[in-house]
Amino acid sequence: MTDDNAAIARGIIDANRYMVLGTADEAGLPWVTPVWFAPNGYREFFWVSDPQRRHSWNLAVRPQVSIVIFDSTVPISTGQAVYMSAVAEQLGATGLVDGIRVFSARSEEHGARPWTLEDVTAPARHRLYRAVASEHFVLGEQDERLPVSPSALP
Repeated sequence: MTDDNAAIARGIIDANRYMVLGTADEAGLPWVTPVWFAPNGYREFFWVSDPQRRHSWNLAVRPQVSIVIFDSTVPISTGQAVYMSAVAEQLGATGLVDGIRVFSARSEEHGARPWTLEDVTAPARHRLYRAVASEHFVLGEQDERLPVSPSALP
């Protein structure tokens, strides 16, 4: 593990707006979904979603997820990605205030509207979700996954 791997991971997370969220249902059937995200550092990621969507249903029964963030516009064989293992949840009362603050700030930073607690609580359509990553990996020269040191990602 090198500091270079952490720098790559931080750069990818900082430069991109969408992450691909990999979930699975009760039977283990996988499902992937791109979501616009707001990071809080490099371990905690927030997004809003309709709780009636398949990935949201999956999280309710199986909170373990995989995440990949990458730039899909680069030429073939030049791409880099950060891969993560995480646990995700729909936020209830605990964490909701801080989470919506992070999500709203990122939304406004990118020219979109601010988000409020009323936007992510009943009877609103969306809810706020959070994933906390436990592992990060980047691609090596031979397309192998190289671990990123946890101490290098705040």
